Amino acid sequence: MEPITDPKNLVRRGYDQISYAYRGDSLPRDRGYFRWLEELTPLLQPGDAVLDLGCGCGVPAAEELAPRFAVTGVDISPVQIERARGLVPQATFICADMAGVAFPPQSFAAIVSFYALIHLPVAEHGPLLARCFQWLQPGGLLMAIVGHSAWTGSEDDWRGAPMYWSHADEGTYLRWLGEIGFDVQWTRFIPEGDGGHTLVLAQRAR
Repeated sequence: MEPITDPKNLVRRGYDQISYAYRGDSLPRDRGYFRWLEELTPLLQPGDAVLDLGCGCGVPAAEELAPRFAVTGVDISPVQIERARGLVPQATFICADMAGVAFPPQSFAAIVSFYALIHLPVAEHGPLLARCFQWLQPGGLLMAIVGHSAWTGSEDDWRGAPMYWSHADEGTYLRWLGEIGFDVQWTRFIPEGDGGHTLVLAQRAR
């Protein structure tokens, strides 16, 4: 693959192309997403506002959360957002770059982001996490998949399209979160192939 000059456009076009191949209209409940959300939802109140950053087609996070919470999903792929609006009509979806979207301070009780931050150039991760802190209400929770080891790279054919990833290592994310003001509740290694990612739950102080 040639050097990536516009990684976000590559990610946008990639998910437009492989949306259906990457994720069907439903997902088996034995997948980890559901276990993660089962740990988050007891910490919330019915009707709380929840932001799903990198929501994809709305399955599974937005779909799982929308019956009980006021869900807003953001994704860079127009195809993914179009599908999300059809699959999860009770939620609100915005087609936008997560690093550029804006919300008023203290808009959300929780923010979830599963396998999405890692598609954003790593230089933008710290600033986005700082904005997440501002978007959260006091006591609000951030549950996100971040990098376990630092890596930036791409593939020519990932499930049928070129794709790009970029992330720091777990220690760097923990440092960023602490500097921003988050209280990290726990981290967990999520294996994938020969490597894996880190799932983190962090809280804005009350």
